[in-house]
This record gives sequence, structure tokens and C-alpha cells, in this order.
Amino acid sequence: MPLPVKLSAFLVANQLDIKGIKTFLDIKPLADSSSELYYHFGNGKYQYYFNYGVVVFAGYNEDEMKWAIKTIAGFQKSPSLNWLRDDHELQCEEGRSDIAFDFDRVVLGRLDDRVIRIAMFNLAQSVALDYYHGVGETLLTEVKGFANQLELTGKLKISRNNMMRFIGKALNTQNEIAENIYIFDAPDLVWDDEYLDKLHQGLMKHFDLRVRFSEIEYTLRIIEDNLSVFREIINQRESSLLEYIIIVLILVEVFDLLITKILKLAG
Repeated sequence: MPLPVKLSAFLVANQLDIKGIKTFLDIKPLADSSSELYYHFGNGKYQYYFNYGVVVFAGYNEDEMKWAIKTIAGFQKSPSLNWLRDDHELQCEEGRSDIAFDFDRVVLGRLDDRVIRIAMFNLAQSVALDYYHGVGETLLTEVKGFANQLELTGKLKISRNNMMRFIGKALNTQNEIAENIYIFDAPDLVWDDEYLDKLHQGLMKHFDLRVRFSEIEYTLRIIEDNLSVFREIINQRESSLLEYIIIVLILVEVFDLLITKILKLAG
């Protein structure tokens, strides 16, 4: 029985410069687009780069993977200090017709460039979902802090500028997820290959990609609903402040007129 192929996915940055990496490596990829690069370096070694900051390796040892990531440091935008990682194995059993999905291993009867690519693609999506889950939870924790302020003090202790920055952060997170997570868009190569489609669908289910994606969406909807309330409170607060300023200015004008009249009468 052939040895299993180890897959390792790392989220190393907020974004990768795909065009720059393609120029730097200077070898023809098996597949490429504006958002991804897929390479075979021989001897069962593959590298898959995604513009949302994930690199996936197949057939590499630990030192080789760390070295490869360091060589593309110049093409990492907002690099992560703590890499997110996920590992999986592909085990080929010749003559096997079905596909078995174990906890950290897939057992199948076919293992080629296309099969490895589909497995790496889904592992990359899984790591990206881990990242966005963490971002969503962090935003939700901050929102809960604002809600606790309202409950305890009846006030929202945050400036309009800081609130708008927070809203911008939440919106950017939603946009990044929409751009980078392809849960509902199968890779093109599965359309004309039933086996690849079966593998792709099985891996999506195995990694709970749809469920995890829905959980992140739900978290972001809660955040969005809360931010709408907070934004309304800040708008009302600023509106009330403007009203007070206008009242004060009117009073100043009235006092000025009264003082002027009194001085005229006294003169």
C-alpha cells in the first residue's frame, strides 16, 4: 500500500500577492488564476497558494514547509504572527471504488494532481473559516461590551469616530468572506469529473464547511443588528448635543440683547 500523502494548510497573512509569487517562482503552475496558484514540484510535492493568505502543502516535511513560507515573506500582506494550521492525509488504496472520510484522513482509490488539488482546496477553505470564525467572535465580544455599557450605565461610551471605525472593520470582514470563501462555488474541474465532484462534496461535508460558514454569517448578522442600534443612539446623542448648542446660542443672544437694552436705559 502506498504511503499516505500529508496535506498541511497554513493561514500566514491577510493576503498573498499571487501575481508576485508567480513571477518569483518562475515555473509553470498546473493551474493559476488571479486568486490562486497550484504547483507540482515533482516527487509527489505540491504547493497551493490562495490570495486570502493561505498556503497548502502536500508531501513536504516541517522544515521544507517553514522554509517555503519564509521565501514568500515579501509577498505576504499583513502577515500573521501566529499561523493558523490544519493537517489532513490522503490514503490511496488501489481498486477501491468508494471514498471513506475518517477523522483526519481520506481513503480513496485514485490519487492524481486533480484529486490532490480538490483536497488542498477544501483544506484551505477550512483554515480560512477558522480565521473568520475567530475574527467574528472577537467583533461579537466587543459588541457585547458596548451592550453591557448600555445595560449598566444607560450610556454608550464610545465616540462617533471610533464607532464608525468599528463598523468599517465589521463591513470589511463581511466583504472579505464574500470574496474569499467559495462554499457555494465548486471548482471548475469537478464539473466534468464525477469522482472529483463526489470527493469535493464529501470533503465539504467532512469539514462542515457549510455549517461553519452559516455560523459565521449568523454571528455577523447579530453584530450588524447591534451596530444599527448603536449607530442610532450615537446619532440621537449628536442630535441632542446640537439642539443644546442651538439653545445656548439663542440664550446668549437673548442675554446680549437684554444687557444692551439695560445699558441704554441706564445711560
